[in-house]
Amino acid sequence: MEPVKRFEDLTCWKSARSLVKIIYEISQTGELSRDWDAKSQIRRAALSVMNNIAEGFGRFQSKDSLRFYDIAKSSAYEVKSMLYVLEDVGYLSEDQLIKIRQLTDTTLLLTIGWIRYLSQKQPI
Repeated sequence: MEPVKRFEDLTCWKSARSLVKIIYEISQTGELSRDWDAKSQIRRAALSVMNNIAEGFGRFQSKDSLRFYDIAKSSAYEVKSMLYVLEDVGYLSEDQLIKIRQLTDTTLLLTIGWIRYLSQKQPI
């Protein structure tokens, strides 16, 4: 595996960036655009995934990096949870929910994979 030199090269970060984009797009339309609390919460959770991956990459201590990647993973679960709220109140269509859930799951799995990879490289 070629060494990663920039956080922008991380597949999990690229996926998180796509997640942020779609969350911002869907939150500018329909009922969700008028619900400031729900819109803000899901946007902040998605941004947290992307930004914590970037911040973890910028840490010198691997233990510190892993902590930020773990926060990113947790924030992806928060996005998943928020999607149930948006489904329950009817803010998103079934197609929107499927698309965002798939991207959230992909981002989550890539982030978990990155965490596992780095954890295996750690000296014991």
